Amino acid sequence: MTGRSEESADADPLGGALAAAVHRTGAVAGGVYLADPAGTVLALHAICGVPVEAVAPWWRVTLAAPGPAQDAVHEERLVWVSSQEELARSYPRAAANMPYRVAFAIAPLTGLRDSRGALMLMWRSDRPGRLTLRERGGIALSARRVARVLDAARPTAVPDRPRFVPLRPREVRRVEPALAATELAERLTLGALALDREGRITFANPAAAELLGRPSEHLLGTQLWQSLSWLDNVAFMDAYRTALISHEPLALTVLRPSVQWLSFRFDADAGGMSVLITPGDPVGPPVRPADTQPVHIDAPATSRIHLLVYLAASLTEAVGVQDVVDLVADQILPAFGAHGMIMSTVDAGRMQIIGHRGYTPNTIEQLDGLPADADLTPAGRALATGSSSYFADRAELARAYPKAPQISDKHAWAFLPLITSGRPLGCFVLAYNHPHTLTAGERSILTPLAGLIAQALDRARLYDAKHSLAHALQQTLLPRTLPTVAGLDVAARYLPASHGMDIGGDFYDLIRLTETTVAAVIGDVQGHDATAAALMGQVRTAVHSHATAGASPAQVLARTDRDLADLEAGRFVSCLYAHLDLARHEVTLASAGHPPPLLRHPETHAHTVDIDPGPPLGIGMGMSTTAFPPTALPLIEGALLALYTDGLVEVPGADIDQTTAELAHHLGEASHLPLHHLVDYLVHHTRPTDRHHTDDVALLLLRPTRLAGPTRR
Repeated sequence: MTGRSEESADADPLGGALAAAVHRTGAVAGGVYLADPAGTVLALHAICGVPVEAVAPWWRVTLAAPGPAQDAVHEERLVWVSSQEELARSYPRAAANMPYRVAFAIAPLTGLRDSRGALMLMWRSDRPGRLTLRERGGIALSARRVARVLDAARPTAVPDRPRFVPLRPREVRRVEPALAATELAERLTLGALALDREGRITFANPAAAELLGRPSEHLLGTQLWQSLSWLDNVAFMDAYRTALISHEPLALTVLRPSVQWLSFRFDADAGGMSVLITPGDPVGPPVRPADTQPVHIDAPATSRIHLLVYLAASLTEAVGVQDVVDLVADQILPAFGAHGMIMSTVDAGRMQIIGHRGYTPNTIEQLDGLPADADLTPAGRALATGSSSYFADRAELARAYPKAPQISDKHAWAFLPLITSGRPLGCFVLAYNHPHTLTAGERSILTPLAGLIAQALDRARLYDAKHSLAHALQQTLLPRTLPTVAGLDVAARYLPASHGMDIGGDFYDLIRLTETTVAAVIGDVQGHDATAAALMGQVRTAVHSHATAGASPAQVLARTDRDLADLEAGRFVSCLYAHLDLARHEVTLASAGHPPPLLRHPETHAHTVDIDPGPPLGIGMGMSTTAFPPTALPLIEGALLALYTDGLVEVPGADIDQTTAELAHHLGEASHLPLHHLVDYLVHHTRPTDRHHTDDVALLLLRPTRLAGPTRR
């Protein structure tokens, strides 16, 4: 037996290494992923322990999408997922596409010269939730051996489908019990099937052959969904896949067309699966199907129902039109083996391309703006009729649309209308570099996919329109440039929130009062919408008006509060006002519920300024100047004053005093930086770009550069 195993491993090094990895680690299944030459997709090259069709939803994994395999490859680390619950917490998108109770590990194939890849191993979900050091070492050793085999073979082509690698038998069963079991099964009045790990029927008793309507000799060696086309459907494949992967008993009722309902019970283990079939109520007179050859159905096409679930979950995170375009290109192209896509809308009777992949810029330039004429192009007809069209080659397209321009190098297409709420938005084109016929299963999935894309695109266009309007409004209300003041260096930054409309009520301003005095103001209007931005503009205008009229810091805040009361805005505003006297080297501060500023001394020590804040503006109390007590501080040459809004220091789950102290620390340690670099440094350390932020931020830095002399004329 050992000799046969070694001989098989020599004939198929990758298969031998993969099967050995499954045996060595005690897994029930395993697979090898390799990146395609473009480095955009992880393709499953070999699968061991489960049928190829059972893993059809995972034949292709987009490297740009979040997921455990992607993390293992990008970060070159072992990814261990012990349960479905852990998968949902760590990788919600992947969990939507893999709703099974299973534990798995994915190890990177490090050291490959020409590619990147990963070894996937799967276990039953009832195994311990943690990997021991020995188990981790075994997985790492298996990954290294698979990598060495691949490095020697150096495969480059991406297979159309992965190949199945059989598990080596671990023991030889005695003949007598096997014969007894066969006799027992043949005496049963209920149907009994035995399936191997590839899903092929190794035993069928007479009752099963009778219930399924095919002779036993026509069932043996075939897969159920191949021999019986009425079992090649999403529900049956999903039930089979669930039982196979989770090793949990599972039952399903299926209608045998025009005959009766049949109940299937699946029981699986590491060696294969047992299927019990019991009859239900007849549908009509028994009709035995014709004795024909097994029918091959494109199981991957029917299994793409998982793509619908996955794409629907992913599209909920798409915000703008470009997000939708990128997501569709990254997910649908590899899933259908396509080489290009175009997404277009219609404007003034012409097609406007809003996104594409796999086409040259010159081709897109020629296609963009073509008339949306139903008689000219399939895209125009899709918009006019709301129906899809498919062309397997250039000749087929030319016969249907002789006037259509043959501009691109593509050879097969699917034209899908993007329709939402009964109105056409545009057209989605899926294209191939060679002649290609889309199966009925693929077409049945593409239609609802187009509906999902249309809904997401409609939301994204609305978002982009609102975002453009809000962005224009905010840019109008915030100062484009700050005035140049002799003896004072200034730097400012505004960062929108990373969610919503990217607009808020944070504002800042620098107001020149005299040649040696200047006012700095920073504030935050409640809310993150266009109303907050509009109110922010009104507050900024009011502060500017009162400051230039000669009001003191307390008077500026009190009068602005009365202005808000007259406006009946219904929102409150935090505000910090600073009056800088460069000749006296002094700053006077007044606060209306705003975070205190930071002061860095010339010796680089920075701390929070102890200031007595008044209540926020606009709460309807009609406050007087006594509500905003002033605080005077020296501001000598080389010192630095930092005014900021709470979005810079408020982090969910963190103490604001701690985050403010960290901001002061960063301010103190970066004293050597020019001011325009320092403001970016502070923002980067407190607002990392790889996180989502729910609040906008304003930051204003002020630093005297020299002692100001008397007023010059």
